[in-house]
Amino acid sequence: MSQYQEDIKAAAALKEANGSSWDAIEAEAVARMRAQNKFKNGIDIAKYTADIMRKDMEAYDADSSKYTQSLGCWHGFIGQQKMISIKKHFEGNTDRRYLYLSGWMVAALRSEFGPLPDQSMHEKTVVPALIEELYTFLRQADARELGGLFRGLDAAREAGDSAKAASIQDQIDNHKTHVVPIIADIDAGFGNAEATYLLAKKMIEAGACCLQIENQVSDEKQCGHQDGKVTVPHEDFLAKIRACRYAFLELGVDNGVIVARTDSLGAGLTKQIAYTKEPGDLGDQYNSFLDVEEVSEADLNNGDVVIKQGGKLVRPKRLPSNLFQFRAGTGEERCVLDCITSLQNGADLIWIETEKPHIGQIGGMVNKVREVIPNAKLVYNNSPSFNWTLNFRQQVFDTWQEEGKDVSAYDRDDLMNIKYDETQLAADADEKIRTFQADSSREAGIFHHLITLPTYHTAALSTDDLAKEYFGNQGMLGYVAPVQRREIREGIACVKHQNMAGSDMGDDHKEYFAGEAALKAAGEDNTMNQFS
Repeated sequence: MSQYQEDIKAAAALKEANGSSWDAIEAEAVARMRAQNKFKNGIDIAKYTADIMRKDMEAYDADSSKYTQSLGCWHGFIGQQKMISIKKHFEGNTDRRYLYLSGWMVAALRSEFGPLPDQSMHEKTVVPALIEELYTFLRQADARELGGLFRGLDAAREAGDSAKAASIQDQIDNHKTHVVPIIADIDAGFGNAEATYLLAKKMIEAGACCLQIENQVSDEKQCGHQDGKVTVPHEDFLAKIRACRYAFLELGVDNGVIVARTDSLGAGLTKQIAYTKEPGDLGDQYNSFLDVEEVSEADLNNGDVVIKQGGKLVRPKRLPSNLFQFRAGTGEERCVLDCITSLQNGADLIWIETEKPHIGQIGGMVNKVREVIPNAKLVYNNSPSFNWTLNFRQQVFDTWQEEGKDVSAYDRDDLMNIKYDETQLAADADEKIRTFQADSSREAGIFHHLITLPTYHTAALSTDDLAKEYFGNQGMLGYVAPVQRREIREGIACVKHQNMAGSDMGDDHKEYFAGEAALKAAGEDNTMNQFS
């Protein structure tokens, strides 16, 4: 017996037990409402999606072609539309496709202060609120899809078409949810480890099964692709990783996933000199990367900070900002140490923020990590901050040059020029961009590929296109041709925007609650019928 039939039976028994006062309650309506509300709270979602991520991680370990992907989103509707689209185009399932919640987009688009840079200045409560919003929309996508199946089932029964009714019933019994894992950005924890723990709990309670935390200083946090990044000693970062793990365990999400992100590749500064007890310990390793000069007591100036390192007295280079500087060229070594240390102390996945999408660079670091942690896996930011076209055209140019090919027709510094768009170099670069995710997952240990800000850019681009045409000489055709007509032709669900907003579900409920007296919106005068 399916869950749907069990719920009908259970509701019927409950109705009978409560006597005549429940006569108007329909057992099948109860079962339908239960089916449309599979997840009762965020913890249910976090447990369910954590299991999905764990299975996907195991599948990737066995076969690197089974990498996962996500797109960043800043509104529940955007996340919902992604999953509806994925189900439409990919055989009705969302396998290995997640959502990413970007701290950058929260800061830029959701703060009550208005648009802010990615510096942890936005209200931290917005982050769990957005997680909850995303899952509210995804759950509504489930309810809407099931509602359509229920109406189809009623129509088949009324028509006496038992075969069609059985087919629809099978779809109901085996319905695949739109709810998927969200990798949620907790920035640098918005404070100390206790603050990190408290925010982590709120995010998990909202449904997050995966938290991504970075090794920057909370009050000096910068976007990973901007200058001025400041890292913290490993022990400080590990305390926050443990805070996230405790939050998961306290709430019973034992399978929760933690992504430890290192910004060390582009971070040349630290706010603290690490505490160290003996040579070679973790604090000493962190300090070994500092830019120092050997001094004697006579060389010391007022306020100088000195440490003993390798048996010598050295003075770390301290800037007027009171920050200490790392030696140039140590970024990759620091990234490797960050990754190994994080994975040895409770993190499940690593994230290395890079300045360009280069498989050789990424793979070189991951391979060093894998010498210590053989199954180390990477989450990678396929960032819009990279000029993908220029980067890959330059990579092809460099490869051709190394192979002795004639590159005299190309100016390496001007490869974005439109005159190169139809060249073989451009075609080769585009093919490398197309296969970048598969190639890097195979060669550089990348389990999850995400684009942090895609919907920020697509919203801007599509709005620019619409405004240009509508306010230009196309008038109303500037909306109809590129938007509504495409929605109709391509079967985009939101062409029926009343349905997407829940109108039909509301009609179903009105009928449950009021029977024949229900005043429903989906009558013959509803203009949405033009899209039937």
